[in-house]
Amino acid sequence: MFDIIKAIILGIVEGVTEFLPVSSTGHLILVNQFIRFDEKFTMLFDIVIQLGAILAVLIYFWQKLWPFGKDKEKNKLTRSIWYKTIIAVLPAVIIGGLFGDIIEAKLFNPLVVAGALLIGGLILLLVENKKRFSKISELQNLTYSTAFFIGLIQCLAMIPGTSRSAATIVGGLLLGASRVVAVEFSFFLAIPTMIGASLYSLLKYSTPLSSAEIIVLTVGFLVSLLTAFIVIRFLMNYIKRHDFKTFAYWRIILALAIFALFLLKLIN
Repeated sequence: MFDIIKAIILGIVEGVTEFLPVSSTGHLILVNQFIRFDEKFTMLFDIVIQLGAILAVLIYFWQKLWPFGKDKEKNKLTRSIWYKTIIAVLPAVIIGGLFGDIIEAKLFNPLVVAGALLIGGLILLLVENKKRFSKISELQNLTYSTAFFIGLIQCLAMIPGTSRSAATIVGGLLLGASRVVAVEFSFFLAIPTMIGASLYSLLKYSTPLSSAEIIVLTVGFLVSLLTAFIVIRFLMNYIKRHDFKTFAYWRIILALAIFALFLLKLIN
């Protein structure tokens, strides 16, 4: 029963933080300091709940993502978005393939997370305080070169605590996209990026599962799916009237809290 409760808590953490610019990986690393399964199962569990969050994106944006409807013009625009998404994911495929294992071995610890949260929060504040003109107000107006550079900036999120969504959103804003366009493209880019990363990690997991572990994975997956869907709907409405400063302040506060916990030797 306790494992089910842990699965629910971790599923909620993943669902809430995956698409907000606050770093889901960073939050999971921290929560796993206090609530965790054994090391190998934790790796698999984190992958499965991440897939739950991705399924939430597919469900929420299904009409925008499905390129085989009756409207031929809409299908053309949808395919264009997919092509740009594929172009944008290429840097992560190359850099992740070359350095993924090294990054995971060297950087996945609370101090790196805290530093990345702090720096990312300060950058987010600087971007929001800077006056800028949004020249890309519609997703279809995003060029292939802009999509590629957003994907390149996304690679910074390989540093835990940076946040994939924060990197892509900030990248989009700096390259002239409106908040809505930056967030939507961040969601679409998450699909191949996270599925690819998850499948890569799954290939390294070969331990057979017990029936109890399958139940725990199922609970975590469903909780993450439901929570992420709610958060996506919230964020798409939120950005129409607000900026990202609240998330920047949260990142800074969380980073300072982690540094304090580390100095007090409450986390390793």
